[in-house]
This record gives sequence, structure tokens and C-alpha cells, in this order.
Amino acid sequence: MGEAAAHAGRDGTGQPPALKLVVVGLLAGTFSGLLGVGGGTVIVPLLVLWLAFGERVATGTSLAVIVPVALVSATLQAIYGNVDVADSVLVGVPALVGVLAGTSLQQRFPQRAISLLFAGLLALVAIQLVVSG
Repeated sequence: MGEAAAHAGRDGTGQPPALKLVVVGLLAGTFSGLLGVGGGTVIVPLLVLWLAFGERVATGTSLAVIVPVALVSATLQAIYGNVDVADSVLVGVPALVGVLAGTSLQQRFPQRAISLLFAGLLALVAIQLVVSG
């Protein structure tokens, strides 16, 4: 049985509770439009903590969700004049290389290490926002 089929957080049907998934989606969309975040900072933690997804399944699910969310959000931000296309390309193309490396590494790390790395990153970002804000 694959990790996706084995994770907890299921209701009596063997599926994650639909209402909780809808709430995760609403929160992710709201924070994506408001702050430009959603996948890694909202969806992954909620899937792991609230629905007991494994880190890998939460990450994969988040990435699948964030594609249409990012497209709509970026389009709306572009309408408001908030998108620098040249800078987006300069960040985005190397990010594609990084995602290949990161996904490969993620499959080699224990899930606990991934959780700790993710928590550490969020803590560092939070500290930076408090200090610089």
C-alpha cells in the first residue's frame, strides 16, 4: 500500500473528511491572495497536523493544489500591476531545477527529518518577519 493510501486522517469511508479539506482550501486560497503564500505554509501544515497526512503526501497534494491557485492568484496580481515578468522568469527557471533536486532529496530523507526541516524554515521566516517588520 502506498503512502497516500496509508495515511491517517480518514473518515469512516477511508477518505479524508471532505469538509476539512474544503476548509484547508479556503484558508490556502485566502492566504495566497492576501500574502502570496498557501501551499507550503498553509496547506502542508494543515494536512499534516489536522488531517494526519504524511509529509510526502501533504507536499505532493499541496503542489497539485497550488498549480491552479497560483495561476489564478498570479493573474489577479498581474491585473493589479503587481507582477514583474522578467524577475518572475529569473526566479522561476532556476526554481524548476531546484524542484528536481528537492523532490529527489525528499524521497531520501526520513519523514521526521522533513518535518523538522520544514518547522525550522517556518520558524526562521517568522523570526525574520518579527525582527524586520
